[in-house]
Amino acid sequence: MIRMQGIKKVYRTEHVETHALSGFSLEVGEGEFISVMGPSGSGKSTFLNVAGLLDTFDDGSYELDGEDVSKLSDREMSRIRNVKIGFIFQSFNLIPDLNVFDNVDVPLRYRGMAAKTRRAAIEQALDIVGLSSRMKHFPSQLSGGQQQRVAVARALVGTPGLILADEPTGNLDSAMANEIMDLLEKINQMGTTLIVVTHDPELAARAQRQIYLLDGRLIDMESQQQPAPLYEPARADQQSIEA
Repeated sequence: MIRMQGIKKVYRTEHVETHALSGFSLEVGEGEFISVMGPSGSGKSTFLNVAGLLDTFDDGSYELDGEDVSKLSDREMSRIRNVKIGFIFQSFNLIPDLNVFDNVDVPLRYRGMAAKTRRAAIEQALDIVGLSSRMKHFPSQLSGGQQQRVAVARALVGTPGLILADEPTGNLDSAMANEIMDLLEKINQMGTTLIVVTHDPELAARAQRQIYLLDGRLIDMESQQQPAPLYEPARADQQSIEA
């Protein structure tokens, strides 16, 4: 599914050069559920943008489903984003003037699908997230949790192989956050590869694999050994030798 090797991404201004990703390497298999953690500025959002073909990179290689994306044109990347990748954001990113049905319909319209086919896909996605009875409601008429469910349905409606979620529970209370994670787990069990950025260790622990980003580099928490302490007192035998 995803194979990144030595990805480097640098943001430059007139006076500052920021290395958002530095030698970043990651492989994600089809159907995996991975959570990504790390402090602010560690490169989490940059990683999602690169993985989702929303941003380019300066060095390294990235293969998505075996295809080298660095050689694709903007038009080709847009097509792949629309067909293969779904996005879920912390702020929902719903269009306030569109009802639930039309919000979920947005990514399908770019595919030129027939109205009857789109309707069937939208109804199926809304049924999965439990909002079939709300399809004519507008975002302002929904709770935060319901709005995020609409966002999940919008990401799911095109049957992408990969869903990228950036802090999908960040604007929700703990109970609603767990409901959204339940829903994401359900979607993953349907076969969709899922990568979720979160600051919540409890939610991150629900993923099959947890990774940690620091200074643009990846640490695999399951294989990473405990770091050596910054200061280790000398053992008794060392003290006697030094004495």
